[in-house]
Amino acid sequence: MTIALIIPDRKLEDLQQRLRAALPGVAIEIWPQLADPAAVTFAVLWKQPAGILAQLPNLKALQSYGAGIDSIVTDPDLPALPLARVVDPALTESMLRYLAGIESYYRLRLDQFNRQQQQALWKPKSPRTLQTLCVLGLGELGAATARYFQAQGYQVTGWSRTVKDIPGIRCFAGADGLAPALQQADLVICLLPLTPATTQLLDQQVLALMKPGVILINVARGAIIDDQALLAALESGQLQAACLDVFRQEPLPATDPYWHHPAVTITPHISAVTRVESVVAQIAENYRRAEQGLPLLNQVDLQQGY
Repeated sequence: MTIALIIPDRKLEDLQQRLRAALPGVAIEIWPQLADPAAVTFAVLWKQPAGILAQLPNLKALQSYGAGIDSIVTDPDLPALPLARVVDPALTESMLRYLAGIESYYRLRLDQFNRQQQQALWKPKSPRTLQTLCVLGLGELGAATARYFQAQGYQVTGWSRTVKDIPGIRCFAGADGLAPALQQADLVICLLPLTPATTQLLDQQVLALMKPGVILINVARGAIIDDQALLAALESGQLQAACLDVFRQEPLPATDPYWHHPAVTITPHISAVTRVESVVAQIAENYRRAEQGLPLLNQVDLQQGY
């Protein structure tokens, strides 16, 4: 019985050692150095090469190394096996710290003052008045984000595919609910999962539903945004600013226009980084469950895509 860690371009020795301590007697191997592919019954994945899982004939279950699964399910040869994702309070805490910092950055106009500094301009301004906030996506992270900003005094709306009930939050759902969720927001935070239904969701038509001068923060997936539509909305002033932590292609190519756009703040996908010590217990427990034929913790509904 072997667990394969198929997470290209990352140092995995720490994860390997921690899993060995949590699962004595179980072989923990880092792809592509697998002693016997037929012995692998469980795989931990993140951006695995397409088709690689077909080389592991005795897999019983799959585990994402993060909260998202889009980099896994895009594999056209993905086997029809149970797939779990990470649900980690440390990820939520990391996300909330990031979003609190970005909200303060814009509320205090630090984006404007940074541009003024480049021009040696001294122009004091009062903080922005940000009162209403919309969270797109009300899953684990989205619901926590909505509750956090509601506690900070914001009027918060939320939107999701299906109806949610979160005390203190005006929740909207479905195609008809998107416009009323968005139209009064000063700040929009995207925390949607990437699915066929959300790919390119934030296009010209949806961006036009937002209040002129809105600020957009995307910490979900880059492909949810129509990049050309966003750039056009920033140029027209429909959007005042955008903070992007995720992109269609990562690392973001040096030639991408986002790099030099004065209204765009870029961070390199660091809003919620998986911590090894936080996920080992979940991986180990799901391995045990897979070996016993039990349902996995945080198992994904592949029909819905999350």
